[in-house]
Amino acid sequence: MTSAYLRLSLGSLILLTGCASTSPQPKINQLHNEVGKLTQEMRQLTHQAAALEQQGNLNSGSAQGAWLLPAASTGVLLKSQAGELKLSLSHLQPEANGTRAILHIRSSGDAPLPAFSAQVEWGELDSTTGKPLTVNSQVQQINVPGALLPKTEATVPLRLSNLPPEQLGYVRIHEVVVQPAP
Repeated sequence: MTSAYLRLSLGSLILLTGCASTSPQPKINQLHNEVGKLTQEMRQLTHQAAALEQQGNLNSGSAQGAWLLPAASTGVLLKSQAGELKLSLSHLQPEANGTRAILHIRSSGDAPLPAFSAQVEWGELDSTTGKPLTVNSQVQQINVPGALLPKTEATVPLRLSNLPPEQLGYVRIHEVVVQPAP
């Protein structure tokens, strides 16, 4: 009986092994790929959510200027001499000596944008605390000229030197000064 049982068990094992080797391996590989993609998307969303929270914290504690964190991918409001402005960044791309980006400025409501100047500061974030490192930050002035026809939005190309997009931690807009009408 043990011999018959052994043959039956061995036969069953061979049959199961044959079934296992003919299982749909491509479907398992496809499932692994999909799980990998979902994991990557979750990491990206978690990183973006943390950056969005940090951006909110920086802006809630700031009476002067507005902080934009590229990783947050979300605009902010700035109350200024030029009125309430909606600010956002897009088209962050590496450039020979840093990062190129577009700053979008939109007036709140239907108010036309006046001519104004502002300071743009940029730098890295501390990898431990997530706070801006102002030691090596850089600043440039931008000018938004007045228009013959009233407009509610403007785009300003930025050249943010010495930091590639993956190291650019923040962009801060401050010292908005309305220019007198000509």
